[in-house]
Amino acid sequence: MQSGKLRKQGHNAKRHIGHGAGRALAEPDIRAGVFRQPAMQTPVLVLNASYEPINICGARRALVLVLKGVARTEEEQGTELHAARMRIAMPSVIRLLEYRRIPHQTRALSRKNILLRDRNACQYCNVVLTASELTLDHVVPRSRGGLSTWENLVACCHECNRRKGNQLLHELTDMRLQREPRPFTLHTSRHIMRMIGSADAAWRKYLYFETEPAA
Repeated sequence: MQSGKLRKQGHNAKRHIGHGAGRALAEPDIRAGVFRQPAMQTPVLVLNASYEPINICGARRALVLVLKGVARTEEEQGTELHAARMRIAMPSVIRLLEYRRIPHQTRALSRKNILLRDRNACQYCNVVLTASELTLDHVVPRSRGGLSTWENLVACCHECNRRKGNQLLHELTDMRLQREPRPFTLHTSRHIMRMIGSADAAWRKYLYFETEPAA
């Protein structure tokens, strides 16, 4: 009777350890404060199984994906996360182990996404400003039939907006668009990833391995 009780206690202890190990695997000592919170938010480049860059996530999310076996680390930051019984290299680039089909869809039409597409630069004078210092301009003014579409909305500084007023571009001799406005596609998102990852040399070979499509 006593030996059965001891076996039961041992089984419960083993089960408890197993659950604890599972929790440690899901969140490797993140709550222990081994790394400050900003370090867990460090940007990590996410590649599809085909090595195509598809997203950017925080280091914490990247670690969870790697530990769950959903992704593998392709490049490391050079630092380690020390958990109770393991050391985990902090990833800089991870790759999904199964290919994910990413539909080439445009993003929602919004002020934020227009500014992201235009990289916070006035599309007439090319001056880079903060979001609060920019407006949205209808290339063809609404009063002259212009619609609120990706192809007709651009980021614009206040000065250029005043100069353009209610006129069409062909009526002006000193104003022109820096680039043709287009929908915000996945390809446009890669341009943003190039900017974010420009300081991390490990990202470059994944972000620049494709040639740009002809204009």
